[in-house]
Amino acid sequence: MKMIIAIIQPQKIGDVKKALDDAQIHLMTVSNVLGAGRQKGYSESYRGAKFEINLLKKVRLDIAVNDDYVDAAIQAISRSAKTGNIGDGKIFVMPLEDAVRIRTNERGKVAIG
Repeated sequence: MKMIIAIIQPQKIGDVKKALDDAQIHLMTVSNVLGAGRQKGYSESYRGAKFEINLLKKVRLDIAVNDDYVDAAIQAISRSAKTGNIGDGKIFVMPLEDAVRIRTNERGKVAIG
């Protein structure tokens, strides 16, 4: 089992969700986050004062998958989130030691589908 964490542009969430659905990956947690990366942010002016905005809005997807679905998930996210511009995001893959479905107490691969 693996935990996939993807940080993507907010406007790409619809495309990524559709691509994951097409790859038979339906279970995920989505969060709005702020982050700093190579985009370096931007400058904004408000009432004559300049502000440096270096934390940009992103969307974080947490997806627990069985080993058979790791490559499909990565390909679906990469293909649908890519614009070719800096700031497209990152995908992190980590081992997932265990999972428990609260309703039934099922553990492991069965718990995440």
